[in-house]
Amino acid sequence: MHIAPYDNKNKPIVDIDDPTVPLNYFNIVKLTKGQAFEYAVPGFETCIVPATGTVDVDVEGFKCSELGQRTEDVWDGEPEGVYVPTAAKATMVCTSANAEIFIAGARYDKVLDAFSVRTNELDEVQYGSDETKTHRKIKHILGTKYHDKVGRLLVSELFTVGEGGWSGFPSHKHDTDRLPIETRHDETYNFRFKPNYGSGVQMLQREDGKSGDAYHLVDGSTICLDSGYHPCAVLPGYQMYYFTILGGLSQRSLVQYFQPSHADQLETIPGIKDMIAKFK
Repeated sequence: MHIAPYDNKNKPIVDIDDPTVPLNYFNIVKLTKGQAFEYAVPGFETCIVPATGTVDVDVEGFKCSELGQRTEDVWDGEPEGVYVPTAAKATMVCTSANAEIFIAGARYDKVLDAFSVRTNELDEVQYGSDETKTHRKIKHILGTKYHDKVGRLLVSELFTVGEGGWSGFPSHKHDTDRLPIETRHDETYNFRFKPNYGSGVQMLQREDGKSGDAYHLVDGSTICLDSGYHPCAVLPGYQMYYFTILGGLSQRSLVQYFQPSHADQLETIPGIKDMIAKFK
């Protein structure tokens, strides 16, 4: 499902019990200097990630000052985040001129401890190549390093490297729990383009060998994925970024099932197996 960009007035774009991605939660909060925002999401663990701007965060006594170092856009520096335990009350106060903050969530019933992720604590991986049109960089905010500190939530930022190219290829899905070959993980994306009038396309093929759907992506588009194979691409001449939320049904580690008709492409893309191993 594609959700076109709109003024959500700091209300969830993907709320609890969403019919498409019931395991996910997503909000975009926009603040100006001195403004505060408070939230708690029953039944969901969350992660606060400033897209731009800086905020002070308080999670029921756990304090994180000056979270977020980017000013112009998501290409302007490294991400940072704060993990918020299930149902905990989080308060953020904007300390920069303005701030845009992503709040990512996954359904989880246990209560863990809050912690912060600074720029030097990210899990990063770069793979693919210009020749295969698959060159991209992934910055895991809640990645393998925090596997024992998080319940079901995976949060990452994905960048196409250079201009044009594909992401999420070879086509894969993760809509069914059938270990060891696949796990059920609902997925939510928010896209940005550079320049911001760029655009791209999100494909969604429900069954191998049958035609599927395609969505026109613009700056600020949100995509909710419950099932099917889902590669995406950016127009030549533009760069693409997407904020990624994954929520697992029974475990945190993601096991992708690659589309049989394209699975042999795994052997043609440099570094892709390292990328797969990072989704833990």
